[in-house]
Amino acid sequence: MPPSSAITDQEFALFQRLIYKIAGISMSDAKKVLLVGRLQKRLRHYNLDSFSAYYRMLSRPEHAGELQTMVDLLTTNETYFFREPKHFEFLRDEVLPHHSGPAPFRVWSAASSTGEEAYTLAMLLAEHLRSAPWEIVGSDISTQVLEKARRGHYPMGRNEGIPPKFLTKYCRKGVRSQEGTFLIASELRSNVSFYHINLTQPISEDIGKFNTIFLRNVMIYFDLETKRQVVQNILPRLLPGGYFVIGHSESLNGISDGLRQIRPTIYQKLR
Repeated sequence: MPPSSAITDQEFALFQRLIYKIAGISMSDAKKVLLVGRLQKRLRHYNLDSFSAYYRMLSRPEHAGELQTMVDLLTTNETYFFREPKHFEFLRDEVLPHHSGPAPFRVWSAASSTGEEAYTLAMLLAEHLRSAPWEIVGSDISTQVLEKARRGHYPMGRNEGIPPKFLTKYCRKGVRSQEGTFLIASELRSNVSFYHINLTQPISEDIGKFNTIFLRNVMIYFDLETKRQVVQNILPRLLPGGYFVIGHSESLNGISDGLRQIRPTIYQKLR
């Protein structure tokens, strides 16, 4: 029987609960078309005739890899270089000039997707810290986007937003078979590490502590309790006095008493 692209309300509810359990994402009913569009090719791949059959397959231990594939497909979000530039201007003008001491300045891009935010931060730190040491950590729940991020290799159309000076200095234009693409310079990539981390779960990775944490444009998918859990998991990784940056459409009101707001969407950890 050929696979069906239709999904019943009951089947959709199963996937709503599953993605919430795994990733803390509250998927509204309006996302039904998105879910079908992203998962129906997996039904075709396995020649399954319903979303119920696919859901049952995901529950079997031998298909843990397919469960990660489903997470990758449902959590991949659009991003780009120098998105919401006011945050990077704050880091450049208000934070970096006051950094001193031998310890590296460390930033965590906690929902790094395909790496554009992490490499934006890398360009900024390389430019303004000059010889002072620095490190960037990127993380995401999707293994698929992390592989792209580690490569640091993008279509040329993705370079919009990168200042021309940075594009020349920190990006390598592809030639011959790589024409139409660019590669983040190796001297930046060597200071950027990526980890597979589910922010809704206790963080077991030894990623150290950070001067600044970016968690932008991801909490809009979480309900209040999940937001609290995510911030509770992340906050111990932020140094006292460090900065916590969220997206312009997000807020931490009622989420944590360990942070004070100093600008819209920018918070500081209490000492």
